[in-house]
Amino acid sequence: MTDERACREEICAIGRDLYARGHTSGSAGNISARLSDGWLITPTDVCLGRLTPEGIAKADFEGNWVSGPRPSKTVTLHRRIYEQRPDCNGIIHTHSTHLVALTLAGVHAENAILPPITPYQVMKIGRVPLIPYERPGSPKAAVRVAELASSVNGVMLDRLGPVVWGRSVTSASDALAELEETARLWLMTTPRPALLDDAALADIAAVFGVKWD
Repeated sequence: MTDERACREEICAIGRDLYARGHTSGSAGNISARLSDGWLITPTDVCLGRLTPEGIAKADFEGNWVSGPRPSKTVTLHRRIYEQRPDCNGIIHTHSTHLVALTLAGVHAENAILPPITPYQVMKIGRVPLIPYERPGSPKAAVRVAELASSVNGVMLDRLGPVVWGRSVTSASDALAELEETARLWLMTTPRPALLDDAALADIAAVFGVKWD
């Protein structure tokens, strides 16, 4: 997407939606969108539910602050993902309750925080690996995410929350919502549900062109 005004409005709309759904609270989380001459990113310590188009920061392709308020402290993380994923035009990071709770309770495995339990989880987001804890804004976390960004559509930052990317901010938001809902289902189900088997995963891959790998 190259229309800057449309990008600013989309970021605001998604921010309000994330806040209304309870996927972010207070001033937690951040959103960015790629432009033809750089990218937009939400400011540091600003509530996503109260964003305005004019109140969004702009950075160049190297992550240098160009205009608007001070960018989120995760600006390096966003830049690293964009560098690895030319097909990515939108990134969202939240502190979604059930996903953070998952890391506190114990994720399924380091290379996949959740096993495949629903078809839409597989189709919308796929395998999501865990990034070991680093402080918020740490460049070490950005390096770890960049190492995986080309092969997945999102990661989970231990004790902090998910980072999800997609063709647009809206598609990234849809994927994040599916991931948060899957975490909620996993945590509320006792005993744990049976996983989608190899035949079911192969059928999804054949029909929808998405694989769990």
